[in-house]
Amino acid sequence: MKGVLNRTTLEKEVTFTWMAENRKYGSADAGAVKVFGERKEKFTLLIFIGTWCHDSQNLLPVLYRLTDKSGFPDSRIKIVGVDKNKTAPHNWHQIWQITNVPTFIVLQNGKEAGRVVEYGTTGNIEKELAAIVAKLP
Repeated sequence: MKGVLNRTTLEKEVTFTWMAENRKYGSADAGAVKVFGERKEKFTLLIFIGTWCHDSQNLLPVLYRLTDKSGFPDSRIKIVGVDKNKTAPHNWHQIWQITNVPTFIVLQNGKEAGRVVEYGTTGNIEKELAAIVAKLP
């Protein structure tokens, strides 16, 4: 799927069994849950995914475990699906310089505060996203 997506679409699409299946594994990092919960009004998330991409299929459910536990509202999350060439409508892939998916971008007042690409540098996207959020003024 290409374009703006939402959680409901991803969860109800019968071919996307990976959404429910991959949410079953693991638990949200307690420290990240705390940071997201305390600072949820200070930021939004812009996420570029490929519904065909195994990394996106693994990591988007991880993000939703974090946001669900922290009370971070779905209304503050925008998901953009890209095709296999990693292009998105309106040239968003160029505007946001997307080279790999998933890419999780933390925005504050519409400006990028930081991002985590694929599994990040540590392999723990929750902690890396929380570290970005914790530094927001």
